Amino acid sequence: MPQFHWINEPAVWRNENGQLTVITDGQTDFWRETWYGFTRFSGHFWGCEIQEDFTFQARVRADFHTLYDQAGIMFMADEQHWLKAGIEYNDGQPAMGSVLTQGSSDWATGPFNGDARDFWMRLTLRDHALRLQYSADGVVWPLLRLCHIAKAERYQVGIMCCTPERAGLEVMFSDISLTPPNGKALHDLS
Repeated sequence: MPQFHWINEPAVWRNENGQLTVITDGQTDFWRETWYGFTRFSGHFWGCEIQEDFTFQARVRADFHTLYDQAGIMFMADEQHWLKAGIEYNDGQPAMGSVLTQGSSDWATGPFNGDARDFWMRLTLRDHALRLQYSADGVVWPLLRLCHIAKAERYQVGIMCCTPERAGLEVMFSDISLTPPNGKALHDLS
C-alpha cells in the first residue's frame, strides 16, 4: 500500500494493528461557498497519492450526535476539486451523504437504514468517473453517487472526518484497502 499522509493532522490519533483512530479537533470541515458563503479546508484527511484508476474501501465506526459530525472517505485533486462522503449528523439524526466540490460544494443527503455507528464506504475511479458506494454490512453495496471528475496529473484518496460544531468525535477506520478498480458492473451490488 502507498504511503499515507495527513492534511490537517489531528492533535490526537494513532495507527495500530490495521486500525486508524482519530479524535477530531474543533471547528474542522471541508466546504466551499454554497449556501453558507464560507470556505473551509480544515477537516482531517489521511490519504495517499494515486495516478491510476483504483478502488478504495474503508470501514468507519463512530458515535455521531452533534450537528455536522461526519466521517467517511475523501477523494481530492486540489482544494477546489474533491469529493467527501459518509455519515453526517443533521436534522437530528445520522444521514448518508456526499459533497462534490468543483469550485463550489454541493450536498446530497438522505436516510441511512443501517447502524450509522458502523458502516463501509467504497470509491472507484475509472476513466475520470467516480462510482461511490456505501454498505451497512460490508456485503451489499448500493450506489450513492456517480459523477465525472476533471482529469488531473494525480489525485489523493483516503479517509476524512470533521466536527464543525465541536471537538472530540472519536472515529475508528479499519479494513482500509486500495486496489486496482474492481471492474464490477454499475448495478452489481457485491
